[in-house]
Amino acid sequence: MSESEHSDMLCPYCGRPVTCVRSAAIYGPGHPDYGWMWLCKPCWAYVGCHRDTKKPLGRIADAKLRKAKCAAHSAFDPIWRSKEMKRKDAYRWLAGELNIESGKCHIGMFDVELCERVIAACGRRQHGGTQQEEPRED
Repeated sequence: MSESEHSDMLCPYCGRPVTCVRSAAIYGPGHPDYGWMWLCKPCWAYVGCHRDTKKPLGRIADAKLRKAKCAAHSAFDPIWRSKEMKRKDAYRWLAGELNIESGKCHIGMFDVELCERVIAACGRRQHGGTQQEEPRED
């Protein structure tokens, strides 16, 4: 997607248009510049962008989802950061645990429920369990 394709994004929470702002608009002056971010000012949902672009890193998130994604990354990232697995292989393992396609396995795109499933899968792995979840009927 090009940067212009994001200019008509709507907030998934309130349905209003989101705007692209510099990170200082969210974090305030005095913080490091994290680049561009998409922000819904009325409900304060936002997402960061890939470095030097306006391409979102994931989905626009409210406070609850941001907290869930942070917790999911805290549970999952040590698997590949510890060199136990390559990052790509860790995401492939996670996709298998969550019963989703590898190409759709990106914490930045997950909702709260999937983040909770990430935490549970990583907990099972840490405690020696490798049992996959039962297939879901969505």
